[in-house]
Amino acid sequence: MTENREKDLLDRVPDGLFIGGSWRAAEGGKTLEVRDPATGEVLKAIASASGADAQQAMDATADAFPAWSATPARERAELLRLAFDLLTERAEEFALLMTLEMGKPLAEARGEVTYGGEFLRWFSEEASRVQGRYGATPEGQGRMIVSQHPVGPCYLVTPWNFPLAMATRKIAPALAAGCTVVIKPPQLTPLTTLFFVALLEEAGLPAGVVNVVTSTSSRTVSEPILADPRLRKLSFTGSTGVGQKLLAQAAPGVLRTSMELGGNAPFVVFEDADLDQAIEGALAAKFRNIGQACTAANRFLVHRSLADEFTRRVTERVQGLGVGRGTEEGVTIGPLIDTDAVDKTGSLVADARERGATVTTGGSAIDGPGSFFEATVLTDVAPDSALLREEIFGPVLAIVPFDTEEEAVRLANDTEYGLVSYVYTQDLARGQRMIELLETGMMGLNIGVVSNAAAPFGGWKMSGLGREGGAEGIHEYLQSKYTLTPSPF
Repeated sequence: MTENREKDLLDRVPDGLFIGGSWRAAEGGKTLEVRDPATGEVLKAIASASGADAQQAMDATADAFPAWSATPARERAELLRLAFDLLTERAEEFALLMTLEMGKPLAEARGEVTYGGEFLRWFSEEASRVQGRYGATPEGQGRMIVSQHPVGPCYLVTPWNFPLAMATRKIAPALAAGCTVVIKPPQLTPLTTLFFVALLEEAGLPAGVVNVVTSTSSRTVSEPILADPRLRKLSFTGSTGVGQKLLAQAAPGVLRTSMELGGNAPFVVFEDADLDQAIEGALAAKFRNIGQACTAANRFLVHRSLADEFTRRVTERVQGLGVGRGTEEGVTIGPLIDTDAVDKTGSLVADARERGATVTTGGSAIDGPGSFFEATVLTDVAPDSALLREEIFGPVLAIVPFDTEEEAVRLANDTEYGLVSYVYTQDLARGQRMIELLETGMMGLNIGVVSNAAAPFGGWKMSGLGREGGAEGIHEYLQSKYTLTPSPF
């Protein structure tokens, strides 16, 4: 029964490119295979776009922009709201599809449907709230009008770890603002985006407003799109290294850019923390999405007076986490996305052990089909360990003790990244100090999950540019125009 349900769902996912309102094969019939990371088996073969396909998608989005940007905000809002309603009705299908192609446990996938859907609802409400301003010049000789306008055709590049939420977080504000888009889903998890765009089509999406190009080669499709002078905006979520390359390609066209890049989040537990609360937060901040999140806590900085007890209790909890295919009952740790991810996680753990770290549980890849790695806890992690310098993107919790507040701040900020931080303290003044002292674009104060569609998501330093979500999110797809008129008096 389960296999039939999965097959039926996969059969209903489009396998083509979506260009100018039509599903079609890629040039030359090229395809790519999408695999289940829990088994290694092929789920579905889909179209793999060429550079010519990408150019046609760019043509379609440019052609559709004048009409869509002139569409009343209320109509754009209603399309997004209908898409939210349809997504809510089909939550179980989308959750299962994400679990199949990405591996996350079904319960977490359901949570992503709720989270991803909120971007549709939020930006449907923001679409009609775009405002300008009017007023006299300081000397009173004229009147200033500041108006907001859609920036133009956009290129959206999404990552593999949150297949639905990353698509809705970019598509929803773009459409709400009056922009048209080409979206390139990740090669590893493209099916959810294809299924979602089919839902948008059902909701009444006009031809050319959203175009989808899937491909085995990001460079092949990105280069002609980024070189097209009609493109006005690039939004990317992924690694800092790839983001830097895309920024260089965006520079000749002086494109507006939003970059949500890597993270190295500190999780700071002060001596006055509620330890029960901190442990629950640690498990959520580390093991959500199998640790494969840019917001995942990377470095657990624990006051020395609590370090031993924190380590013992966290280790006990981690040993009770169920590992397996995300569709199975009781599973909280699914597979990593592929064998490369397993190898990287293993090398980070090995490096830490060579430098003196102690593994209290886990520490190894799991034999058999699929790309699984044990949920792992390490303590006594040396400062020069790669585990503390690089984004782990796996189920590994690394503990480092500290003695003073000043030391905690120094260790937390000792990274080129600045996406999110987590702080546990019952001292109100200390919590306020951390808000001002920690160099991150987001912070969880006594809470282990911060993402919310109504809040601006983004980082400082090498973690990116711009914000997604919140009132700020729609302005990433708008540009201001100032007009001066003579005084009417």
